[in-house]
Amino acid sequence: MYKKVLTKPDGRQLILYSRQPIAEDIQATSPGTDPPGTKTHLRWHPLRGEWVAYASHRQNRTFLPPPEYNPLAPTTDPAHPTELPPGEYDVAVFENRFPTLTEHAEEPAPAAIVPTRPGKGACEVVVFTQDPSSSLGALPLWHLEELLEVWADRYRELGKRDDIEYVMPFENRGVEVGVTLHHPHGQIYAYPFIPPVPARELAQQSAYFEEHGRGLLEDLIGEELKDGRRMIYTGERAVAWMPVFARYSYEVWIAPRRPAPSVADLDGAERADFARALKTVLLKYDKLWGKPFPYIMVFHQAPTDGNLHPEAHLHIEFYPAYRMPGRLKYLAGSEIGAGVFTADTLPEEKVKELQAIEVDL
Repeated sequence: MYKKVLTKPDGRQLILYSRQPIAEDIQATSPGTDPPGTKTHLRWHPLRGEWVAYASHRQNRTFLPPPEYNPLAPTTDPAHPTELPPGEYDVAVFENRFPTLTEHAEEPAPAAIVPTRPGKGACEVVVFTQDPSSSLGALPLWHLEELLEVWADRYRELGKRDDIEYVMPFENRGVEVGVTLHHPHGQIYAYPFIPPVPARELAQQSAYFEEHGRGLLEDLIGEELKDGRRMIYTGERAVAWMPVFARYSYEVWIAPRRPAPSVADLDGAERADFARALKTVLLKYDKLWGKPFPYIMVFHQAPTDGNLHPEAHLHIEFYPAYRMPGRLKYLAGSEIGAGVFTADTLPEEKVKELQAIEVDL
C-alpha cells in the first residue's frame, strides 16, 4: 500500500492511500483557508463518572449540501475547492474541519463546579472511495482489505500520541442516524481516555481473562459456532453473527477467530477473511428491504494507553436504525435514562431474514 501525507491550505493533514504509486505533483485542497476550531473542551460528569465533550463550533458544519456541491468529491474547479484533490488514489483521510477533539485544543475557562480539561485528541474523516454513488458494502474485496490497512495505519499513528488512549473508527450511514454528507465515508475519533462503553466491555473481558486465562469474546464465538443458529458468515479466520444478547433488531458483530487485540494486529489472511465477512453483512443489509440500510458501525479494540490488554479482542458492532421497514428504532426512556434496552424481537427470529439472503462477493 502506498501512502502520501500532504498539508491542506488551512493547515490540516491529508493522507492519501493507494495500491498504486501516487503522483508526486498532487496538491492538497480544502474548502477554505480558515484553520479548524480549537475551542473544544471536556467537563466531568460526577454522577456518571465520565467526560462530556463540548464543541460549539460544530454547529457551523456542512449539513446535507445540495447535489451540485459535494465537499468530499475531488474537483478541478479552483473557484470551488473541496476536501479532496483530483488524482489517482483509493482512500483519503483528513482532519475534521469541525473537530470534537483536536491536538490543538485550547485551555478552557474553568467551569468552577466540575473539573474541566482541553478537548485533546483527534477527529479524522475517512473517505472510502472517490465514487459518490458507491457505499462501503459495494466496494470490491481488495478495496475493503486496503481500507482495513488504512484503519490499522491510523490506529498505530494516532495511538503513538501521548494524548490518545483509545482509537475508534466508525461509520454513521443514513440520515436516520444523523449523517450530514451522503458521500461514502466514516470517521475516526481518538480519545484522551477510554470511553465508557468500551471501558465497560474491557472490564468484563479483563475479569473473565483473569479467572479463565482466555478471552471472553473468544469463548463466546466458540459457543455461537457450536450453537450455529445465529451465524451469518463462518470463515476460516473471521466470523459474523447476531449475538444471543443482541439489543437491536438485525444487530451483527464481526470478529477474527483469533483474539487479535486491534485491527493493526490482523495478518494478511485475517484481513482478507475479515473483509469477506464485512462485505457479506453489508450486502445482506442492503438486500433486506431493497434499499440502503441505515446503521452505526463501530470498531471495538485494545486501548492505546500504554498498558497491556490481553483481554481485548477486536470486533465490529453494527447498530441498525430500523426495527422493520418504515419504522425507526428510537431510544426511549428506559434505554437512555436507565441504560436498559428493551428488544422487541428475538435474535433467533431476525437472523433468519439475513441468513436467507444470498450475496455474491
